[in-house]
Amino acid sequence: MKQNGRLVVKVGSQVLCEPDGRLSMPVLEGLVEQIVSLRTGGWDVVLVTSGAVAAGSGSLGDSGPANPVARRQVLAAVGQVRLMETYRRLFEARGLVVAQVLASKSDFQSRGHYLNMRACIETLLGAGVVPIANENDVVSVTELMFTDNDELAGLLAGLVGAQRLVLLSTVAAVLDAAGAPIAVWDDAEHDMADVVKTGTTQLGRGGMQSKLEVARKAAGLGIEVVIADGRDPTVLAALAAPHSVGTRFPAGRVASPTRRWLATMEGHALGAVTVNAGAEQALSDRSRLTSLLPIGVERVEGDFVRGDVIQVRSTDGRLLGCGRAQYGHAEARAAIGHRDRKPVIHCDYLYLVD
Repeated sequence: MKQNGRLVVKVGSQVLCEPDGRLSMPVLEGLVEQIVSLRTGGWDVVLVTSGAVAAGSGSLGDSGPANPVARRQVLAAVGQVRLMETYRRLFEARGLVVAQVLASKSDFQSRGHYLNMRACIETLLGAGVVPIANENDVVSVTELMFTDNDELAGLLAGLVGAQRLVLLSTVAAVLDAAGAPIAVWDDAEHDMADVVKTGTTQLGRGGMQSKLEVARKAAGLGIEVVIADGRDPTVLAALAAPHSVGTRFPAGRVASPTRRWLATMEGHALGAVTVNAGAEQALSDRSRLTSLLPIGVERVEGDFVRGDVIQVRSTDGRLLGCGRAQYGHAEARAAIGHRDRKPVIHCDYLYLVD
């Protein structure tokens, strides 16, 4: 079979569920049919699905604990079984096997866990299995929860080296301030503050703001992103062809696997370096790869060791990026201002934010 590429599809609770929380079988059947068609056409597909909490609510109703965190865990535990059983039945009726992948934020923070998860998903795809991912709400603690499954989908798209990420919403496209659909997002023309943002509902945590943030970040890593209407029964078929629906975020330069992992580590660094204006200017030149040299460092914070991920900050505190330190904290402090030392962060292990 000709291999067309790799696609990550995220579908949220608002798309999958009826207003009363019940899973919408017509929507689920249409989604599965489209994924089967993509697989037949040579696409690897990873599905990121919400809906476990909503499905659990449909089963339990108002019963269960009153504490919101405990209730979410109970609903997720009950609903995940129902959700996966529904997917299993629908895919197996069409000749495909599915696998459950439950992830938490900590799986992306550890390089070892990250590589292990990547190897597992690669093996599943190689065996012709459709991986179905969701956040592990049952064991996730509040401070280590994803913002929503849009964030998880963006991280998985980077992890598996996807060419395209599709975020299925309940709107046909991103709308500008006048309510007109935006066909192609351009940072030079559009501002996140000026678009119409759909709110979240009791069925999910995500919204348009989250989708925009994930889309821009993934596009910066070299992944084309499309936000489109998940209730359209032909939406994935249309997206597999030349772009014709939704809002497209063109892919930038493809990032290396290491940089894709570093992009998940911005908020989990073990230290930080503050750089001077000259170093900031050099790093901002995206036309060439630049390492961070000790002469450009003004301050070192944290107790990190060589190989740990550290943040790179400007003198006014802005986050510029993160990377793997080539020094421990004491050696890095001693090297500040020196010209004849190795880089604090080599360009191959440096991720810069937009």
